[in-house]
Amino acid sequence: DIVIVLDPGHGGRDPGSVGPQGTYEKHITLAIANKLKQRINAEKGMRAVLTRQKDYYISPSQRPLIAREKKADILISIHADAFHTPQPRGASVWTINERRSNTEFARLLENKSRQSELLSGASTVIAQTDEDLGFVRTILDMTKEGARKSSYEASDYIIKELKKVTKMHKKERQYASLAVLTAQDIPSILVEVGFISNPTEEKNLNWSKYRQRLADSIFTAVSKYFKVYPPDGSLWARLNKTGDIKHVVKAGESLYKIAKRYDISIAQIKQANNLKRDSLKPNQTLLIPKG
Repeated sequence: DIVIVLDPGHGGRDPGSVGPQGTYEKHITLAIANKLKQRINAEKGMRAVLTRQKDYYISPSQRPLIAREKKADILISIHADAFHTPQPRGASVWTINERRSNTEFARLLENKSRQSELLSGASTVIAQTDEDLGFVRTILDMTKEGARKSSYEASDYIIKELKKVTKMHKKERQYASLAVLTAQDIPSILVEVGFISNPTEEKNLNWSKYRQRLADSIFTAVSKYFKVYPPDGSLWARLNKTGDIKHVVKAGESLYKIAKRYDISIAQIKQANNLKRDSLKPNQTLLIPKG
């Protein structure tokens, strides 16, 4: 199974933000996470795990450790935003900023015991490499960059689906120094589903059908992401080997980049899609044949 760890923000003694009508963020995040969990667990080859099942406190730094313990393929932390005036509204999607990522990476290099926590095969290599710090650094850096790139890719899918349901406060991916996003080996994303300090959005977030729509949009995004990037060894990866992959062209992508990503030739892509020219258009869908 593809393991998706869902992190309902706050909990217990930490209520998070409180809306004008007294709505606690911690209750909203858990309600949405539970709806999303149901959608994920109903999908063959996917399994959702919550960092907290009920209303209790977990420190932000503990949440990535839970994701690692559960062998997560991705961590999605769910929150509701707030401001000191009622006007701001809309959702946003966050990944870790480069400075915090590099700080955590430096700490990992200094802590030999933490290096073995990595889920990937890098941990085995590291355990056998006591002398060559440069080699260890290279392996860890590759792991970090792979997880960060995956975070970027998945966050863009989530933004695309969320804006079909709600106004976006930030239309593009945002970056922050947040403890919940510090796993070096797990793609990690924080989703702010709206401003609980905005009376209209507070009302919406208390509406079960609206919470379901938010959960459905995140589920759709995650499904689309993993159809293109299924984890090695997963059922979805095995199923992908039996047929073509659909790739949606992003702005700035070229045939060369796409061919390199899927390890096939430009000629194969052009033949499969009956392309006469090398130019591509954003949002164009390409069939990616098996190499």
